[in-house]
Amino acid sequence: MKNIFSALLLSLLFMIVMGCQASKNEDKATNAAPAAAESNTGSKEESQKINVDKGLLDVEVTLPASFFNGQDLDQVIEKAKTDGVKEAKKNADGSVTYKMSKAKHAEMMKNFEDAIVKMVDDLKSGKDFKSIKAVDVTKKYSEFTVTVDKNAFENSFDAIGLLGVGMSSMFYQSFNGVASDKMKTTIQLKDQATGTVFKTIVYPDDLNKAKN
Repeated sequence: MKNIFSALLLSLLFMIVMGCQASKNEDKATNAAPAAAESNTGSKEESQKINVDKGLLDVEVTLPASFFNGQDLDQVIEKAKTDGVKEAKKNADGSVTYKMSKAKHAEMMKNFEDAIVKMVDDLKSGKDFKSIKAVDVTKKYSEFTVTVDKNAFENSFDAIGLLGVGMSSMFYQSFNGVASDKMKTTIQLKDQATGTVFKTIVYPDDLNKAKN
């Protein structure tokens, strides 16, 4: 996973999820439950994947070492604990495993969903992205059809608004258990005048191309 992809994802992780409201005294009984089995350190290839282990009472999410380039892991872990994650630990391969109650995981997923919905609403409001006229979304938040005034869109910087939606979509998928090699977000741009799709953006592929 390329560094540009990793850095943006990590930033979104803490802006959208870890920075949200505290755990609201969630499931005190859950905090005393037996810990889920720790993730085994696998091959180098496996260490680059996001692993989501949903146990009976807890959920473990392991983010690969590539997500934390240039980050102080001790600070990352302390921030996660402060924001309601039950446990966070460094692994030998540089990855970090977060363990949280199912209630906390559900809260995180809801935060991702709310963030995507708000971003979509902002896109089509006409206030900041005047060329964007409509946005249609699949229920799994992995495919978006964005209807635009093509000429106005191509002569503006409105495309920047699509980045946040795409990155949030990938985080939503990853924390929902989609393997990183299966994770795709597709944004189709449709011309309002003709109804024709004139461009398709696929994350993370297009981010990796931009990096190269």
